[in-house]
Amino acid sequence: MSTAKPSQVTRGIALMILAVLLFSTMDAVAKGLIQRYPAPQVIWTRFFGQLLLVLLLLGPGIGRGFGRGRLPSLGTVLRTRFPVLHFWRSASQLGATSFFFLSLPHVGLAEATAIADTNPVLITLGAALFLGEKLGPRRVAGVMVALIGALIVIRPGAGIFTWWALMPIGCAASYATSALLTRKIGAQESVWASMIYAALFGTIVAGATLPFVWEPVAGADIWLFVLIGCLGTGAQLCIIRSFSITEAGIVAPFSYLGIIFATFWGAVLYNQWPDHWTVIGALVIVGAGLYVWHRENRATPAP
Repeated sequence: MSTAKPSQVTRGIALMILAVLLFSTMDAVAKGLIQRYPAPQVIWTRFFGQLLLVLLLLGPGIGRGFGRGRLPSLGTVLRTRFPVLHFWRSASQLGATSFFFLSLPHVGLAEATAIADTNPVLITLGAALFLGEKLGPRRVAGVMVALIGALIVIRPGAGIFTWWALMPIGCAASYATSALLTRKIGAQESVWASMIYAALFGTIVAGATLPFVWEPVAGADIWLFVLIGCLGTGAQLCIIRSFSITEAGIVAPFSYLGIIFATFWGAVLYNQWPDHWTVIGALVIVGAGLYVWHRENRATPAP
């Protein structure tokens, strides 16, 4: 039984849903850019954009005025108590983004998202094994039903699984690691510490590849690169806050909504329309997420 207050659970779930929406939109934009630019260049832009935004918000001058004094200073944020955990969290976040972006030229957006969205199973099990969260029947049922919905979408044996499908699987493992580390340190440090360390790590590591792959950016595409940085930053803020205030096992199933969002963007932007199996799987996923939310709120005593 969760110890979180009902309102806190609801906020955590809402933040997770918003994060998934922003991430799926970012992935849709990235899919188009990776068709014209090297994937490492797009990956670097995602983290460099986050670094710039965080520095603007936390730094002196305009950023501090925008925050009206409510945001911590950059120096305060950088003085972390968990440098090793931040290193591994940053590395796993870069891994999740890199694995997913590298798969996009070879795997459909909805299919790649469905494969990557097996991560709630890993998060729920990892939270029980490493964070001491209870693995109750409601959470197990919600995760497993949502996983069935994901399998309906990707239909193993129907040609979806190729060697490139290992990339979204790597994304799932990396994302689960990042989520568990976020849950472990999120309530003990400012959200901005995770934001800036992940941005620094991703910018430096991905930036090391740029001399070998850089392609000049067309003027019409500049705003798309800017958009990727903004969407990734907003999504990270939401997801860190979600895992900081709500147990990982509660909010993890809602990441399956990414399949629905990805299917929508695939149809709108790339004329990749879902078939009836995708629709059925999406309904199963939504139902599982709503079930977890409903049962957790009923099981949690009012404050």
